[in-house]
Amino acid sequence: MGNKLGILERLQKGVVLGAEGYLFELERRGYLKAGPFVPEVVLDYPDAVKELHREFLRAGAEVMVAFTYYAHREKMKTIDRENQLEELNRQAVRLAREIAEEGDALVAGNLSNTWRYDEKDPVHSENIVRPMFEEQVEWSVDEGVDFFIGETFSHLGEALIALKVIREAGIPSLITFIPTCERSLDGYTWEDACKRLKDNGADIVGLNCARGPNTLYDLLKKIRGMVKGYTAAQPVPYRTTETQPFFQSLGESGKECAFPLALDPYLLTRFEMADFAIRVRDMGINYIGICCGGAPHHVRSMAEALGRKVPAGKYSADMSKHPILGKGKIFCEAE
Repeated sequence: MGNKLGILERLQKGVVLGAEGYLFELERRGYLKAGPFVPEVVLDYPDAVKELHREFLRAGAEVMVAFTYYAHREKMKTIDRENQLEELNRQAVRLAREIAEEGDALVAGNLSNTWRYDEKDPVHSENIVRPMFEEQVEWSVDEGVDFFIGETFSHLGEALIALKVIREAGIPSLITFIPTCERSLDGYTWEDACKRLKDNGADIVGLNCARGPNTLYDLLKKIRGMVKGYTAAQPVPYRTTETQPFFQSLGESGKECAFPLALDPYLLTRFEMADFAIRVRDMGINYIGICCGGAPHHVRSMAEALGRKVPAGKYSADMSKHPILGKGKIFCEAE
C-alpha cells in the first residue's frame, strides 16, 4: 500500500471513518440472498462488490473492508459452497485492495461470529472456532490486508479467540461486539468485555450492529469511561427505541418483525447519521462508521459533518437550485 499511513497512525492523527453494510446493501441491489446472508456475490458478481467499495471510498470511507463477513466454513456449508471458501476469501481482499488503491484507503480483513461458540463449553468451542478464524486470517494476510476487523461477537470468549489469531498474525486489530442483550452471552457487561479485549492486546474495541444511535450512546459512554485507548462505534442506521432497542426487535404490534426485510420505515436520514458522527466524535470515539443498512449517502454526510472534503461531495445537495424548493421560488400551496 506504499507510504499510506496505517490504521494506528491514522488514529493518532484523529478520527478514522469506516463504512460497512455490504450485506444489506448488496441484498437490496439483488446480488445476495437474505436469510443465509453469505457473501457469494464476491464470486458471482465481483464488479458489484467493487462498485460498492468505490461508492464508499468516494463518500469518504478510509477503510475498504474485504467482504468476508460470514465467509467462514460454517456459513459456506449452508449454501453448499464450502469448496470455494479460500477462493472467496482471497477474492474479497483483492477486490477491496483494488479499490483502496484508487484513493488513500486501507484494506481491512474481516472476521465474524461463527454461531458455533458455546459459553458452557469454551474449550470445545475453541477447537471448532479457532481453525475457521485461522484459515481466514491466513488467506487475508497472504493477500495483503492492513489490519483486521473482528465483529458482531456476542461472546467475549469467541472475540478473544479471534483476537488471539489476529495477534499471532502480527497485524493490528479492531474487535467489536453486537449488543443485542444487556450483557455478553457469557455474562460480561459490554464495557467490561471491551476492557478485557483491550487488556489482551486489542488495538481498537467497541460496538457494532444491532443498535441504532439512540440506543447505543449510553453503552458507548460506559465503554469510553472504562477503556483507555482507541474505541469504535458502528451502529445500524435505524430508529431503535428504549422499548425496541435492537433493529431485530423493530416492528408494529400484530405484524411480523420488520427485520430484516421491512426495515425501510425505520431508516435514519443522512442528517441523523451526520449528527451521530459529531456526537460520538465529541464523546471521544476514535473509529466511527456504520453497519447493516448503511449506504454511501450516509457515509458522505458523516464525512462532511466531520469537516472532510470527499469526491462524492461534488454532488452534495444544493436545494437553492431546485425549481420548487430553491430560494425565491414559489411553493405550491393547498387551497
